[in-house]
Amino acid sequence: MVTAVRPLPVPVTPGRVRARAVRHLGPNWYAAVMGTAIVATAGAALPVHVPGLRTLCAAVWALSLLLLLTLLGARALHWRHHADQARAHLLDPAMAPFYGCLAMALLAVGGGAVTVGADWIGTTAAVTLDAVLFTAGTAIGLVAAVTVPYLMAVRHRVEPGQASGVWLLPLVAPMVSAALGPLLVPHLPPGQPRATLLLACVALFGLSLLATLLTLPLIFARLLTGGPPPPALVPALFLVLGPLGQSTTAAGQFADVAPGVVPEPYAAGFGVFAVLYGVPVMGFALLWFVLAAAFVVRARRRGLRFAMTWWAFTFPVGTCVTGAAALARHTGLLAFDVLAVLLYAVLVTAWLTAAAHTVRGVLSGALLAAPAPAAAGPR
Repeated sequence: MVTAVRPLPVPVTPGRVRARAVRHLGPNWYAAVMGTAIVATAGAALPVHVPGLRTLCAAVWALSLLLLLTLLGARALHWRHHADQARAHLLDPAMAPFYGCLAMALLAVGGGAVTVGADWIGTTAAVTLDAVLFTAGTAIGLVAAVTVPYLMAVRHRVEPGQASGVWLLPLVAPMVSAALGPLLVPHLPPGQPRATLLLACVALFGLSLLATLLTLPLIFARLLTGGPPPPALVPALFLVLGPLGQSTTAAGQFADVAPGVVPEPYAAGFGVFAVLYGVPVMGFALLWFVLAAAFVVRARRRGLRFAMTWWAFTFPVGTCVTGAAALARHTGLLAFDVLAVLLYAVLVTAWLTAAAHTVRGVLSGALLAAPAPAAAGPR
């Protein structure tokens, strides 16, 4: 009598369970870190004083730092145990652009450290943390800004009808560096170091702006000629606000730190540029905000359900808050004060909604499950 030998079962250890849980954890999850950090920095930038708001902003920033550390660890597990899935993400034209979110998450948390985190951890620690995260975020952002378009050209198979706001993610990352880099300028030695960092941020501004201007017409043309995107992708329309609000913020930051860093008339020129550039761009941002909101209302009536794309309602809107606050500083107009406060109310509402649904989805396991096949959805 021959008895077949059955293989011993592989023990299920906590490490294996954690590794299995992160198999479908993509780089798009960094959007939650970005959306949380911008709530803190945008709140601190508001041109009005609300008792207790700064303390709340510091607490939200601490939450964003915790989320960043948690996601970095989870993504490290993902790359270690699921390298095949990680490579598949890079070769997926719908997922690859989200690698820009890693850079922006690092930058957003670093900028928040100087803006509000210093209240809790001290200026020295905040500047050190920002310097590390800014350097890493800028380097990753530049790599993503080159690598993702390159992969789209030579490896991905994309059609004009697939154009969406997601394509902007790797391109806007250098603009986030441009907007947050000036926070470090006053902490550098006077002279060449300060001027070099400021003008490097201006170069990043131009890099991102020109790349965005090349891509925006494709997105707008796709919207007009191809009709509304599937309901699940409609929130991605808000991603267009990112480069608009962030570039307005960057222009304002240049004007804030330029005096004493670069000679005249360039220092004064930055102040003029902040207004002459920022006001028309903010006007277009408001136009796009209303247009995108109309598509969201339409999609909601057609069954729009929560997905991680809802985090697109947070960071891009937050950049418009900081942009409006910058225009309020440089124009003195009450209208921009009111605009910043109203947009911040929208941001907080969007963040609370996205955060609540995300926590619920993580606890139930729905958001960590394998994605269902994409459906075209009603138009």
